[in-house]
Amino acid sequence: MASSEEGQVIGCHSVEEWKEQHQKGVESKKLVVIDFTASWCGPCRFIAPILADFAKKMPDVIFLKVDVDELKSVAEEYKVEAMPTFVFLKDGKEVDRIVGARKEELLATITKHASSVSTA
Repeated sequence: MASSEEGQVIGCHSVEEWKEQHQKGVESKKLVVIDFTASWCGPCRFIAPILADFAKKMPDVIFLKVDVDELKSVAEEYKVEAMPTFVFLKDGKEVDRIVGARKEELLATITKHASSVSTA
C-alpha cells in the first residue's frame, strides 16, 4: 500500500510507527487527530467509518488511529482512560480532546482547529 496517505486514517501499530507519524504531523504543521480506540469497543467501531469519511474530505488533516491495547505506552502518555478518545495536536502539542463517539462535536472540533492552520 505505497499509495498516497492523503485521505485515510493511518493505523499506528508500533511505537516506531507512532513516532514517525507524530513527527510528520509536527513537521507538516498540519492538525493531527489521534483516535485512541480498542477492538472490543462498540462506540469505536461506530465512529471508525465516520472518521474515515472525514479523512477523505480533509486531506489537510492527519488522522491517526492508535489501539490502546496495542500501544499502551502511547495511551498512557496521553492519559487516555475511555474509548474512543480523540486527541488533537498542533506542532506536537495537545490543543483539544473529545471523549466519546460524538460525530457532530468531532467534526466541529476538527473544523475549528484545521481552519486555524496557517497556509503560509
